Amino acid sequence: MTPTPAFAPDAPWRIDRNRLATLAERPARDWTIEIVDETGSTNADLVERMRALARDIAQRTPPAPVARIAYAQTAGRGRRGRAWLAEPGNALLMSVGYVLRRPIEGLSGLSLAIGTAVLDALARLPLTPSARPALKWPNDVLLDDGKLAGILIETAWNAPGATAVVIGIGVNLHGAEQLAAQVDDANRQSPSAAIPGASPAALARAWPDANLTDTLAALLNALDTALPRFEADGFRPFRQRWTDAHAYAGREVVLIDQGQEVTRGIAAGVDDSGHLLIDAPEGPRAVATGELSLRLAKERP
Repeated sequence: MTPTPAFAPDAPWRIDRNRLATLAERPARDWTIEIVDETGSTNADLVERMRALARDIAQRTPPAPVARIAYAQTAGRGRRGRAWLAEPGNALLMSVGYVLRRPIEGLSGLSLAIGTAVLDALARLPLTPSARPALKWPNDVLLDDGKLAGILIETAWNAPGATAVVIGIGVNLHGAEQLAAQVDDANRQSPSAAIPGASPAALARAWPDANLTDTLAALLNALDTALPRFEADGFRPFRQRWTDAHAYAGREVVLIDQGQEVTRGIAAGVDDSGHLLIDAPEGPRAVATGELSLRLAKERP
């Protein structure tokens, strides 16, 4: 079968496995790394696979982490079921399957810890000195107030001493204007599926030569460090890093639940469990992630 032009084997944006093996030295040796042209959802693929593991064996001897990358997804999604839109070569779409030796109640703050890992990965790339990536609670990475990356964590199974998780990460590399137009069109056609929050941003804004290979290698290296650290100590060692990059620190924010304002106040950081701290009129609040959305107070539902 002749490949479509979008998936031509010599497309310049394809991941260079030789370069990847050089840049992502330990993960390239120790992780299972799969790259496919297209799938429904890399997260769904790995959730199904993780559920098929022999849990008693996986708890005693966790399998090697597996990273699955697709150039295109037909059913890609973000938090709260929102569609994740991307053209082949314009975004890094990846998921990581990992068995953490922690009970499910010990995973609080994991999405925030992964956010700091994304920042660490970006720090390894040749971004312009003026670039200031930031973190938006609970799972977005911003660049110049636009959404650069999103994180979606799903649980495949849990046991008293271990939890199998799938960590989805989408990073926009190019085509922010095109993506913004697609999002606007989707919102007009289906207001219930509208994506609130920041407009899309692309890594090319801070790195004109942004490419999938180097970005993937940087993420693999950062995750290879962050995941064992979280497994050992939870979110606490990541808290200061997250706080230092908090996009809305000291600003008035609004918490939204299903389109309705729940509360507003001054964003005061996060606690050791990754709960958002808000100085609200009724007093200090610590907010767990749940299905809440966070916006600046000037934004209205």
